[in-house]
Amino acid sequence: MEPIWMISAFAVLIVLLLVLGAPLKPVKFVGQGIVKLLIGALLLFFLNALGNQYGIHVPINLATVTVSGFLGVPGMCALVAIQSYVI
Repeated sequence: MEPIWMISAFAVLIVLLLVLGAPLKPVKFVGQGIVKLLIGALLLFFLNALGNQYGIHVPINLATVTVSGFLGVPGMCALVAIQSYVI
């Protein structure tokens, strides 16, 4: 498919969404979830960067990012405790 057709299709889709409106609840819910996951990944990155001096390393994967993103600082403390004492 030629690029002009793809660009045209996306333009028409954007215009339709602007005119008709998108259902806001699902878009808002997904957007908030993605933001929380990004914040969780950043928190884990800084925890690993600063905790390296003390021997703290929590792997950054989907499970740990989800826990730290949705639970925040208590979730990160739980991940550190699990990493230190259980594993």
